[in-house]
Amino acid sequence: MKNDGFIKVAAITSNVHLNDIDSNVNDIVSKAKEANEMGAKIITFQELALTGYSLQDMFAQSNVLEKAKEGLIEITNKTKDLDLLMVVSLPYSFKGKIYDTAAVISKGKILGIATKKYLPNYNEFYDARYFTPSFDENEVTEIDGNLIPIGPKLLFHCREIENLTIGIEICEDLWTPDTPSTHHAMNGATLILNPSASNEMVGKENYRRSLISSTSARLICAYVYAGAGEGETSQDVVYSAPLIIAENGNLLGEKNDFNNHIMVKDIDVDLLAFRRRQMTTYSYKQEKGYQTIDFSLTDSYSKSLDRIFVKSPYLDISSKNLEDNLNTIFNCQSHGLMKRIQATHCKTVVIGVSGGLDSALALLVAYKAFKDLNKDVKDIIAISMPCFATTARTRNNSKILAETLGVTFKEIDISNTVKSHLKDIDHPLDLYDAAYENAQARARTYVLMDESNYKGGIVIGTGDLSEIALGWATYNGDQMSMYNVNASVPKTVVKEVVRMVANNERESNPLLSKTLIDILDTPITPELVPAKSKNEISQITEDIIGPYILHDFFLYHFLRNGYQPLKILRIATIAFKDMFDEETIKNWLKLFYRRFFASQFKRSAAPDGVKVGSVSLSQRGDLRIPSDLLNVDFLKDLK
Repeated sequence: MKNDGFIKVAAITSNVHLNDIDSNVNDIVSKAKEANEMGAKIITFQELALTGYSLQDMFAQSNVLEKAKEGLIEITNKTKDLDLLMVVSLPYSFKGKIYDTAAVISKGKILGIATKKYLPNYNEFYDARYFTPSFDENEVTEIDGNLIPIGPKLLFHCREIENLTIGIEICEDLWTPDTPSTHHAMNGATLILNPSASNEMVGKENYRRSLISSTSARLICAYVYAGAGEGETSQDVVYSAPLIIAENGNLLGEKNDFNNHIMVKDIDVDLLAFRRRQMTTYSYKQEKGYQTIDFSLTDSYSKSLDRIFVKSPYLDISSKNLEDNLNTIFNCQSHGLMKRIQATHCKTVVIGVSGGLDSALALLVAYKAFKDLNKDVKDIIAISMPCFATTARTRNNSKILAETLGVTFKEIDISNTVKSHLKDIDHPLDLYDAAYENAQARARTYVLMDESNYKGGIVIGTGDLSEIALGWATYNGDQMSMYNVNASVPKTVVKEVVRMVANNERESNPLLSKTLIDILDTPITPELVPAKSKNEISQITEDIIGPYILHDFFLYHFLRNGYQPLKILRIATIAFKDMFDEETIKNWLKLFYRRFFASQFKRSAAPDGVKVGSVSLSQRGDLRIPSDLLNVDFLKDLK
């Protein structure tokens, strides 16, 4: 199958035998084969894995240098049948100097030798005693009759994976102000490999992790780090075999237990390329002297993914920072509204409350904004507008919610207004079509707008990001307001913010907490079509348009990550394997694309609302597309 951006990479710490290069060769070959069997296509060993990092003055011995080169040739020959690219570090003699290098091998060929630029010579490090810093420009060396490029400006590009370009820096190179990885990335590298020999001591593990993670974020790249471990000397320091794989600031995997391991993870180079395309300040530069060497992978498709896909990508529910993130969202919403209130000098805000989640959150946001502005919450006007399908449960919750917050509450039955309007257009009262449903939504907006004019206020919109994406709103009905506080909050996050407030109010306002919990437990419904019996819900939104947890997942990976339809289907099948089968997910994904593109005209006329997360649909900000785009190219792949 065609590669979809995922590629398995491995960080490996091999067993080192000081002054026994043959044993080191055997272990490197063995671990390379094992990693390849695990699916790894790009692997890197630790710094000076061929000899060991702690040979010290022995690096100058011709015996060591010659056997290291022979070992490199042997590894190259013994791994020629492996479908991978591997990095093996060794001391290398060139033009009378010794360099700390990393040889890049693939399918029986040495593609190039990267040289270490920065040699630490402080505290416990004495690299400059043994090695020479890299020269500035690439040169050519001969190994086993072949001319091999050697130097600091080498990149390795995979023919089968357009966005996979590899750069190498060695240990200390990472810890410097002007890192080689910065230059590699600016010249196109999406993956940085770092063979390292960083000794362990208290506090270093956290710093190293932070350094690698932040480097991958700054460069928008994947970073594979393999550190020295068992077999190195413990004369003055100890090596813990740290392995780290990071991608754009995210830690994909880490091991650091003083045992030598193979760690395999999937990185996503297409995602990195998409992020770079989005970031207009990320500019490539064709630095003079850079050389790109191509290599091939016979099978580049990663069949099983060593990668976690969370069901709620906007907000990891299991995160220890969950409440902090929810508070940030809540504060962004309320501060956005505060600014709008101050700018318009409005006396009141008017909110249509339905007894559902979105209007509950909008009311809570308005309440917080008024409190922070030291304004009288009685100037928050919450209006319930029951009609043909309103149930007692939602009706009561609307009233209780408003009363427990102390805001002004009104109930205006719109049934007669809607009947009169339907009669005006000769629409049968028993025909439950789009006109029947939309007439109710527009009647409610009509009331809210007039009330806000009458009371010197603004209408607060309640529609969330998920509804906006799917067009699940009536044009010039609930689609319209004067300021929408929920505009960039997806439904799955709306639930969690409301849940947070409910939990926080459990002691101080138990009735509010109880009401919010009941709202959370109420099925999501527009309540526009009458049920057969009173208080029965006839419309369940997620039965009609699909589960919001799926649509929020689709939307995130479509817009935030730029994933293609089949890729979204693939990862959704993995993430929701305990909830939905592939065919079900596929059907809802098709509906998502159809509704998303068909609804752009509603978003083009959407009111203001602040961005609180990484995905927003504001036509003035994050998403600028014409209203008449087709969905053809996105649906073709899903047939």
